[in-house]
Amino acid sequence: MESRATEAGTSESERASGEGPAISGRAPGPADSAPLGAARWKLLRQVLKQKHLNSCLRHISVRRFESFNLFSVAEAEKRDTGEAAGVWVQYTSVFHPEYSISLRHNSGSLNIEDVLTSFDNTGNVCIWPAEEVLAYYCLKHSDVFRDLAVCELGGGMTCLAGLMVAISADVKEVLLTDGNEKAIRNVRDIIARNQEAGVFKTRRISSCLFLDQFRASLVDAIKRLLQPRGKAMVFAPHRGNTLNQFCNLAEKAGFSVQRHENYDEHISNFHSKLIKEKQGIYEENLHYPLLLILTKSG
Repeated sequence: MESRATEAGTSESERASGEGPAISGRAPGPADSAPLGAARWKLLRQVLKQKHLNSCLRHISVRRFESFNLFSVAEAEKRDTGEAAGVWVQYTSVFHPEYSISLRHNSGSLNIEDVLTSFDNTGNVCIWPAEEVLAYYCLKHSDVFRDLAVCELGGGMTCLAGLMVAISADVKEVLLTDGNEKAIRNVRDIIARNQEAGVFKTRRISSCLFLDQFRASLVDAIKRLLQPRGKAMVFAPHRGNTLNQFCNLAEKAGFSVQRHENYDEHISNFHSKLIKEKQGIYEENLHYPLLLILTKSG
């Protein structure tokens, strides 16, 4: 039976190009590299000092656009337990409201120790738009995962897409992964809470940490995970030439790569609306995730 990896596009391929503050996907030229660099350091300083960002620095951050509004978010039922700090919320699909799951968000800013000692904290910041789109797409096409083993690579602090597969699809098993210890601890608590609620269709759902010193490149990791003719879904924006570079690496590794820009009518229409109405906030190069389908040869 073929295996399938669902890849959160906001993770590895975006992290490779830097999930920090950015103005555009192009490389800064001599005239603007110094001001941009200074602005990025100011942004990092304000985040570490847990200050509210001023309007100028907020414009620099890629997080100026946060969501395609595919899930409704409500405060979850509070429990009097000794759980780690965080805010529990209920994520419910807007288009498939029968699917809902409890998640725990990071309740505060990253501290200096997190930044200096942890591997890749981008997944601890928020649920990135590409992860949201991937989760929506997996729900809408849950039938394609029937009887398969599914792995989400680099799913961050919630692994939202992998969890949506676990509650909607008749899969053999689901494995949720990230390279950050704090993120995986949070995912394990999320799994435990939702197992108690009985929302998973599969009994085999687990999480694991992949450490940097043992981590192959993203393309190699996908190739190792998949059986012959297995498939991987990757959602990621262009971010300059990053996506093209990833596709080139995948093809050199023997994958067949299909690229889809208009993969969903609602997402495409909302994307067109954002371009017209959210200029200066929404930027296609940074925020609109394309769908890549990688098929392993064999």
